[in-house]
Amino acid sequence: MPASTWRIWIPAISMLLVSLISYIDRNTLALLAPTILKETHLTAEQYGWIISAFSIAYMVGNPLWGRWLDRWGVRGGMSLAVAFWTAASAAHALVSSFLGFAAARAALGFGEGATFPGGLRTVVQTLPERFRARGVAIAYSGGSLGAVLTPLIVTPIFAAWGWRAAFLFTGLAGLLWLLWWSFVSRREELQAIRVQHSARPTPIPYSDRRLWAFMASYALGCIPLAFVIYQAPLYFSRALGKTQIEIGAVLWIPPLGWECGYFLWGYVVDRLRNGLDDPLPVYRRLTIAAALGTLPLALGPHITSFPLLLLLFFWAMFVAGGNIIVSISYATHIFTTAHAGLIAGLGAGAWSAFVALSMPWFGRLMDARSWQASFALATAIPLLGFGLWLWWSRPRVSTRAAGG
Repeated sequence: MPASTWRIWIPAISMLLVSLISYIDRNTLALLAPTILKETHLTAEQYGWIISAFSIAYMVGNPLWGRWLDRWGVRGGMSLAVAFWTAASAAHALVSSFLGFAAARAALGFGEGATFPGGLRTVVQTLPERFRARGVAIAYSGGSLGAVLTPLIVTPIFAAWGWRAAFLFTGLAGLLWLLWWSFVSRREELQAIRVQHSARPTPIPYSDRRLWAFMASYALGCIPLAFVIYQAPLYFSRALGKTQIEIGAVLWIPPLGWECGYFLWGYVVDRLRNGLDDPLPVYRRLTIAAALGTLPLALGPHITSFPLLLLLFFWAMFVAGGNIIVSISYATHIFTTAHAGLIAGLGAGAWSAFVALSMPWFGRLMDARSWQASFALATAIPLLGFGLWLWWSRPRVSTRAAGG
């Protein structure tokens, strides 16, 4: 591949790196939860509320950062966001109480709200349309890759220096990315946002049912990601009796499915919609496939084989990761790429809002050892989201694409 062709992917790869760091930051707490809860005497329900503190702030931050990045650009916006959340991540090493963790988690969540708006904004600004689904897969895949790498990186740090050192490492990773971005963001196409948007695009109408269809599919359809990230370590520890080291040794396997889902589904979306004036039938078929693919998750509490359970979690994250690509592709087609940052923010923010609502309930089920109920809930929620998308996204003759 010519050097000039490789060069166009560098901004998307930079967004891969920043989303990777953001997920290492957020997953470190999930990975080390069995140890941290034991040492700090926090309950799983309190842990659920700590997750909610992150999720609520993340929900608020996503659309705000999305609007700011659409209007003012990703160069300075991403630098500010990453600097803020890097400080918040390192601050976890200094706290021990419920309120301390909740405050640090909320600050981390607000800053990380820029992750996916920045990723999508960068992709649509630097890549031609024929590459965009794959570009989104690259930019977003840092999240799944971060979930894969967190156990492999953080577990040895924990084993050598304890859980507090792990959070100091996440702060160092953020500082290194800021140094990298200071060079990459000098590219001309990343500084042209003010010129491109000197005339403001038509606002997205929040009464448009297609916007709510997108948010329902993203928020509810992707709840298995949060279930596996936040609850799997507790399930492995409490239901299967696995130690922290044993969990850390294998917890990279399920997020690998998420990573594969981004790239495979991104490739499929680009191929199936190529040349189509109306790709809606493609999105509907892929959403139905995601709904069917979610069903096996309900079998989780009946599986006693640890490797088979890991494979099930791998599959659940593969399907949910693919749904993110389908949802984002649908929304940017309907509402145009001029709103890319806001679209990404609304999708991730809606997901975060539902995570904030649901994780304390999942934590309560884990405290009560209601394994079957927790897996059933993690399966039913995505099916509701897919159903709402299929209903609200139905074509109507009188409907015109907003801003298009």
